[in-house]
Amino acid sequence: MLTLRIDPGTAIMGYGLVESGAFDSEKPGADELRLVEYGALRTPAHTPMSERLPMLYSGLMDLMSEHRPDAVAVEELFFNKNVRTALSVGQARGVVILAAAHAGVSLAEYTPLQVKQAVVGYGRATKEQVQSMVKILLNMDHIPQPDDAADALAIAICHIHSQTYEAVVGSR
Repeated sequence: MLTLRIDPGTAIMGYGLVESGAFDSEKPGADELRLVEYGALRTPAHTPMSERLPMLYSGLMDLMSEHRPDAVAVEELFFNKNVRTALSVGQARGVVILAAAHAGVSLAEYTPLQVKQAVVGYGRATKEQVQSMVKILLNMDHIPQPDDAADALAIAICHIHSQTYEAVVGSR
């Protein structure tokens, strides 16, 4: 399964593509994670929102067209003390949801607590702990930058783990 995970933002939208499957013939039946790509879609500073959102949509559609993911995962909007930031993130999430729908790709949403639990094993883990586990789980030499890309990879891992769990529990 190839999962495209998006960390929504209107200035920087982090993304990560993670594949799961049996890649090592020495471990038959073992589900492994493999990093495909990560990065960020960026929009120029001081660009009006009416121009930023179509730029992000176009970038997302290009990613989905190139990689053809099986699923898109995005973090649920959580309460933010800064209303302007919350509205901006909400608009970016809307672009992600629209792009996934137009590409015919299933969408999954996870809370920050669910992501931390799935990646670190502790729902109150720090950002640094999550980033370190992303590095370990994906056999990376370094913690991915920017932070938005690391966050995106964490949610991709969360989605893959959730799907694996549902497949095991559902088959009983």
